[in-house]
Amino acid sequence: MRIIIERSNLLKTLSHVHRVVERRNTIPILSNVLVRTEGGALRLKATDLDLEITETVPASGEQEGGTTVPAHLLYDIVRKLPDGAEVKLATNADGSHMTVTSGRSNFRLQCLPEQDFPDITAGSFSHGFKIAGAALARLIERTQFAISTEETRYYLNGIFLHTIDVGDKLALRAVATDGHRLARAEMEAPAGSEGMPGIIVPRKTVGELQKLLDGTVEEVGVELSDSKIRFTIGEVVMTSKLIDGTFPDYQRVIPQGNDKALTLDRQSFSAAVDRVSTISSERGRAVKLAVSGGQLTLTVNSPDSGTATEELAVGYESDDIEIGFNAKYLLDITGQLSGEDAVFMLADAGSPTLIKDGGDDGTLYVLMPMRV
Repeated sequence: MRIIIERSNLLKTLSHVHRVVERRNTIPILSNVLVRTEGGALRLKATDLDLEITETVPASGEQEGGTTVPAHLLYDIVRKLPDGAEVKLATNADGSHMTVTSGRSNFRLQCLPEQDFPDITAGSFSHGFKIAGAALARLIERTQFAISTEETRYYLNGIFLHTIDVGDKLALRAVATDGHRLARAEMEAPAGSEGMPGIIVPRKTVGELQKLLDGTVEEVGVELSDSKIRFTIGEVVMTSKLIDGTFPDYQRVIPQGNDKALTLDRQSFSAAVDRVSTISSERGRAVKLAVSGGQLTLTVNSPDSGTATEELAVGYESDDIEIGFNAKYLLDITGQLSGEDAVFMLADAGSPTLIKDGGDDGTLYVLMPMRV
């Protein structure tokens, strides 16, 4: 193969695909990116056997062909070439090496055969639909922070995506939880999503999807089955295996009887939590919320450092209450809210609290209290 491509185009494409490749691999071919030229375009593909990203970029092809080269090495080489440079990629006659040439720079990389490169895209997809990139990005952003990192509860290591009847409409809903907090976001279900299976999209796939959606406004094609999901974003195609497990019945942990409504200014509250939690050496330490009338008092006690308190004016008309929360979890949730106001629906000091976004009816958060 021989091809000439602009450095900026190659770098952008490599930046998308090389992230999938793990730095350490026991299988050598998984450290490589597949490079193939065909029809005046360059196609790059990388995989870790659970997730695969393919992207096609225009290029001037002189000779079609394909090979695989070390992904991170090629990315680092192209990244260090000067802006505006042209890059020539060419393999030798037996395909054992590929040269990367740009100006006076010349690199010779070891290759592994293209036919040894794995393909995880086999199989059919039972459902397919189109969704606005901004809408999909919102579902992910509102929920991904609550994904569990506890490997023993692997079925919580992703976002649960499913359709559900809400009133007389069908909604596409995303849910994530780590057992301490739960995040739920929904939108009107796109045409074609009816009857789709409930699926758990893995944490790594969610992270890569977030990066690919950053700044995009175009439509995203989604295809899925019981075991795989594929996203098509412009020239990028990302295919991922799904988590093979059953997501718990999250509806049971969403409290229904919380009747004490606490309305507060989101930004002022978030800043106050951040300030008082400074006194604590551990970010996870509890911050106590004491609500009386129209005043909220935040308190953090640290045996090592001392005490911090701050008062805020709030809207509250129920009985006085004191409740403790993990400061980091409070900041995570308030960071996702879009409206000026946040509404905390409280029950008592030992029960889960419901948090609603004043600017987005489609999102909902549940937070477990801490003993203070």
